[in-house]
Amino acid sequence: MPHLLIVEDDDAIRETLAEIGRDSGFTVALAASVKDALIQLERQAPDLVLTDVRLPGGSGMDIFKNVAVASAEVVVMTGHGTVDNAVQALRLGATDYLVKPICMDRLNEILARIMTNAGGELPGTPFEEAGRFGKMYGASPPMRELYRQIGRVAPTNVTVLLIGESGTGKELAAHAIHELSTRRQRPFIAVNCGAISPHLIESEMFGHERGSFTGADRQHKGYFERADGGTLFLDEVTEMPLDLQVKLLRVLETGQFMRVGTNREIGCDIRIIAATNRNPEQAVQEGKLREDLYYRLSVFPLELPPLRERGEDIAFLADRFLQAQNQETGSAKAFSARAAAALAQYEWPGNVRELKNFVRRAFIMAEGDELDADLLAPQVSPSGDLGGGQVSVPVGETLADADRRLILATLERCKGVKKQAAAILGISPKTLYNRLEEYAAAGYTLPGEPPPSSR
Repeated sequence: MPHLLIVEDDDAIRETLAEIGRDSGFTVALAASVKDALIQLERQAPDLVLTDVRLPGGSGMDIFKNVAVASAEVVVMTGHGTVDNAVQALRLGATDYLVKPICMDRLNEILARIMTNAGGELPGTPFEEAGRFGKMYGASPPMRELYRQIGRVAPTNVTVLLIGESGTGKELAAHAIHELSTRRQRPFIAVNCGAISPHLIESEMFGHERGSFTGADRQHKGYFERADGGTLFLDEVTEMPLDLQVKLLRVLETGQFMRVGTNREIGCDIRIIAATNRNPEQAVQEGKLREDLYYRLSVFPLELPPLRERGEDIAFLADRFLQAQNQETGSAKAFSARAAAALAQYEWPGNVRELKNFVRRAFIMAEGDELDADLLAPQVSPSGDLGGGQVSVPVGETLADADRRLILATLERCKGVKKQAAAILGISPKTLYNRLEEYAAAGYTLPGEPPPSSR
């Protein structure tokens, strides 16, 4: 589900917007001040932020200083007398603004557009149809087999481990499992374990009591408590600290957890779906994932195919993304034969997420109605080569070493800009930083930095 953050100090307006957001298919987080908004941004990166300009403790413009909104659309809400603030927000990176009292038709248009761009479906859409299964698209044999396996495991209550490269749609698969389960009327909460500060992750997972640590000025319910009766999706589970993995294992075995700052156990009825873009067995060998937790999570492992193995799905998805852009702007752009050939030949290391970004970029750059190969991105040439050279992986090399080659090559291509490299790879900046720290500690030279021996 796409995620909506509402930042508004008026209780009535905030709750009304939240109800509209949920009815439109969003998960919703609420904040009444800039401080609350920054906390919510730390917990989960949103797809859309609706923020008032005037807020307690600062301005809605302060939200633009936070990295978590870099990939989100931000829409500011302002009164008639402060339209100048909306103009300033647009200069800072806002995508739109709404004047109070808010026009519901315009708001619904924005929500529908974000839902479509995020891969979501409007309420009332059938779960499955030709070339689509839930929010996943594709009709290749590997995807049809994935749909079949999801259909088999979803009605059960077993724990599922999704394994696949970044950008292959692990969260969409998790959501499909939830939607086909008996828990579909209960919450589905997605948590990126690699994006939460190690100092906050236990509190975020299990909650905390007021006064349990500095800054804990009120009781907080964690993800486990909020997902009670539903599904909790733990993405990048191998990035979870080992001491927390022990506590997670205990919760899975007993169905009980404790908030930080109390010894009172709380019961929970939750289905866990975990995911990793690492080889889990390799992660166990490297000490990143506890072996006992791995066996507990992988009751039913599911592997998601990379885009390069999905044949005609590449053209199908590219055309779908292009038609979404055409519909949004009233255009009628199409791929040239040369561009279609380049798309089919390229390896797509960033998978579906990379393809979607490339199509959007080409759409923006195209001056006419034809998108040619040279518009797709410098990485895609008519021969399908990766700009700046290909990444060669010797047969028999471990997935961890192959990951390292790809990450360092992508970082070099991005001239050392970590945020851009993380976006292309489809991982959080924090996960990229963690990997780079591992590589540096192992003696590898990082792009843009001197060799270890000369530091």
